[in-house]
Amino acid sequence: MKRFLKVFTVSLAAALLCSSVFASPKADSTAPGQQVPSAKAETKADPALSGKVVETMNAGGYTYILIEKNGKQTWVAIPMTQVTVGKEITLQPGAEMQDFSSPSLKRTFKSIIFSGGLMPKPGSVAASPGGAAKEASPSNEKISVEKAAGPDAYTVSEIHTKKAALNEKTAVVKAKVVKVSEGIMGKNFIHLKDGTGDAALGTNKLVVTSQDLPSVGDIVTMKGTIYSDKDFGSGYKYTVIMEKATVVK
Repeated sequence: MKRFLKVFTVSLAAALLCSSVFASPKADSTAPGQQVPSAKAETKADPALSGKVVETMNAGGYTYILIEKNGKQTWVAIPMTQVTVGKEITLQPGAEMQDFSSPSLKRTFKSIIFSGGLMPKPGSVAASPGGAAKEASPSNEKISVEKAAGPDAYTVSEIHTKKAALNEKTAVVKAKVVKVSEGIMGKNFIHLKDGTGDAALGTNKLVVTSQDLPSVGDIVTMKGTIYSDKDFGSGYKYTVIMEKATVVK
């Protein structure tokens, strides 16, 4: 009986240990294709995350940033975002992980804070995690842009209506840039409107991803591949989106 109790006690302790390990947060597992990291502990981070970028690198869908403030250096990880060494930045609060091992970087951080991304500047439109959005045009602005010419040309409304037939096919759209979110997952997210579609149904705007970076207010013609019901993960899900687009001169 004593032997049975001893075995039961050891087994119970082992089970509790395993459950605590597997319940630990896996903060960088949200990026598509990301390997599962490991960390020994997690604590709440100081909400004040600001400083000068000393070092930065991209890996596994994340941007790792070493910031310095008042002589103190702190490693922070955010969804992939374009940042510049030497620039002063402010980041959203996050959670600190100790002894964090990154398989993609093949290194262990003694301490690193996982943040939702850059803090939007006062007066700007809040961005999705991973990038700062440039100010958009007023939502009540009346927009009317002439449809592009050519066999692959569509209005914003037509792309929404024909999204199933256009899935994985090339399309051209001419519209006004109303919002730009830079450097999200290694690309720029550009929001276009041409005056067609229904705002209540969300068919009046088309999101386009591109390495090109037009300015808010520009009238552009963009050519890319249409995808319906595209889910990037990390909250980026679209009923229709144009990918790998370029600005047609």
